[in-house]
Amino acid sequence: MDKKIVVGMGEALWDVLPEGKKIGGAPANFAYHVSQFGLPSCAVSAVGDDPLGKEIVENFTSKGLNFSLAQVPYPTGTVQVEIDQAGVPQYDIKENVAWDNIPFTENLETLAKNTRAFCFGSLAQRNIVSRETINDFLDAMPKDEDTLVVFDVNLRQGFYTKDILCNSMEKCNILKINDEELVTVSRMFGYPGIDLQDKCWILLGKYNLKMLILTCGINGSYVFTPGNVSFLPTPKVEVADTVGAGDSFTAAFIASILKGLSVPEAHRKAVETSAFVCTQPGAMPILPKSITE
Repeated sequence: MDKKIVVGMGEALWDVLPEGKKIGGAPANFAYHVSQFGLPSCAVSAVGDDPLGKEIVENFTSKGLNFSLAQVPYPTGTVQVEIDQAGVPQYDIKENVAWDNIPFTENLETLAKNTRAFCFGSLAQRNIVSRETINDFLDAMPKDEDTLVVFDVNLRQGFYTKDILCNSMEKCNILKINDEELVTVSRMFGYPGIDLQDKCWILLGKYNLKMLILTCGINGSYVFTPGNVSFLPTPKVEVADTVGAGDSFTAAFIASILKGLSVPEAHRKAVETSAFVCTQPGAMPILPKSITE
């Protein structure tokens, strides 16, 4: 089991920030931070046959990140990111790009069979090609109790439907969602009038989840497991930007669980990691050893 891989699949792209461009995309952020905790990981996506695509390949290689990046006849993805006065990013995500068209290959099927934890989101399912690849990957994965399937909701610009959300929740055993996304999902699913914690208990039971992670920005974070809830406040730090903070939280939590930490211990490590990432520009800073060891 120790040799099995942690995989993040979906968008690999450039976040074009006010101070310049940074590599982003939730799956790559997730896989990169998992690797910093010493676990084998792989980022799966697609890039175009263009300078931006070649630069992503070079960057991942330089970081020592394992990846499977198909080259497809679409431009490499970009996102225009504007940071507001509170340091919160606003996104303009370009459509019909490479990561919308990730092909399912024999190599991906082999990878799926050797995956111990898989993280995917809703954004990468906006196009049918990548959506079917994610579902094919899920179908090819081991079905044992120890395999973790993480659905990180990641609602962006209306690139989601109720059907995609329902299907993804049915296929995951860990749900990661933030407070704003939870409000949106609750409206779609028909229970808007109850408090956030009750919404989480409903989802945990309805989809028979092992865990539900709820992040609430400066208002702390929760990890719900059947019969228990862990809450931690958000540390006060000087925020550079919050790009990738949620991905680093997920990565630190999953890596910690896979390394045998308890849910409260993994939660604490996730909070510590995402707080550090908020103090750094961009989504993929190098984490200090005090966090990863």
